[in-house]
Amino acid sequence: MTPVLSPKQFQQRMLDWFEVHGRKDLPWQQEKSPYHVWLSEIMLQQTQVTTVIPYFTRFIKRFPQLSSLANADLDEVLRYWAGLGYYARGRNLHRCAQIIEKEYGGKLPQQLHQLQKLPGIGRSTAGAILSLGFAQAAPILDGNVRRVLTRFHAIVGWPGTASIHKKLWKLAERYTPSTQIANYTQAIMDLGALVCTRSRPKCEQCPLQSHCLAYHRNNFVDFPSQKPTQALPRRSLQMLILINAKREILLEKRPPCGIWGGLWSLPECPIHEDAKIFSKKYYYCETGEPSKQAILQHTFSHFHLAIQPVRMLVTAWYPPLMESDRTVWYNEKWSEKKGLAAPVKKIVNQSIEALFS
Repeated sequence: MTPVLSPKQFQQRMLDWFEVHGRKDLPWQQEKSPYHVWLSEIMLQQTQVTTVIPYFTRFIKRFPQLSSLANADLDEVLRYWAGLGYYARGRNLHRCAQIIEKEYGGKLPQQLHQLQKLPGIGRSTAGAILSLGFAQAAPILDGNVRRVLTRFHAIVGWPGTASIHKKLWKLAERYTPSTQIANYTQAIMDLGALVCTRSRPKCEQCPLQSHCLAYHRNNFVDFPSQKPTQALPRRSLQMLILINAKREILLEKRPPCGIWGGLWSLPECPIHEDAKIFSKKYYYCETGEPSKQAILQHTFSHFHLAIQPVRMLVTAWYPPLMESDRTVWYNEKWSEKKGLAAPVKKIVNQSIEALFS
């Protein structure tokens, strides 16, 4: 059996299913605005809906309009983003808002090529903004849609390869309707998220079941094809917990790009270097003897990181004036005022708790 549904039949099945089963009460659906669509789509990249909901709610309360986001300080934006991970998304979001404010009068552009030029907006995100925010007929191809299409057509090959990626885009274009575009777009995303899930798909609830090749082959596991496995490299470092007489912890601001870019972090020391000597050389601290804490494991998309926290009491601190803007002494009263990456926040909170227990 092959998928013989016409695009119109495919669309109608999706729309009928959405009418009964689709999600219509998500926070970003309550006020139909391109700004809400854009913000939610960026947050939902590589992140589950249940995780995003509280972040979106808190973020939109602080930055209710695109202009409020554009005019905010990056430190504050990253603080509201902290915990969502993939921090380049937060930096791009802020930069994108500034460009829109300056070049497009504070309104998201309505042309695909203009959207794709903006930081952090690829073709699928641009399509979602146009279809959900402006009711334009624009296809999308996020992870949920890829899964639905690869199973429906039993497409063999990792979607990350150029040829499969191109094939899936052609299918996405073929099935995208010219009317009821917002409902269709939400429908196919919801179908992938709620029914055509990675494991244990609910095929009996799927409106496409009768023509789905993966279903008729009784083999959903192989679709989409998995990315060729490659062992992630392992790295190790020391994070220095430098504590002064006021029981404050020294933090430094990370560079604007790279891992945890723009966030505040604990000083990092190569795993094999002497933490006491390193602190004196690079952070101008005379310290007591180092005390190693329990190792914390953290996994990024492209490597595993073993963090060795090292606690030291600072007996003297003499930084050059030119260095003063990159460091801050952090205490428990500031726990909500600095953007910290999740593992750093965990170490800092544990250290503060130990200091005041």
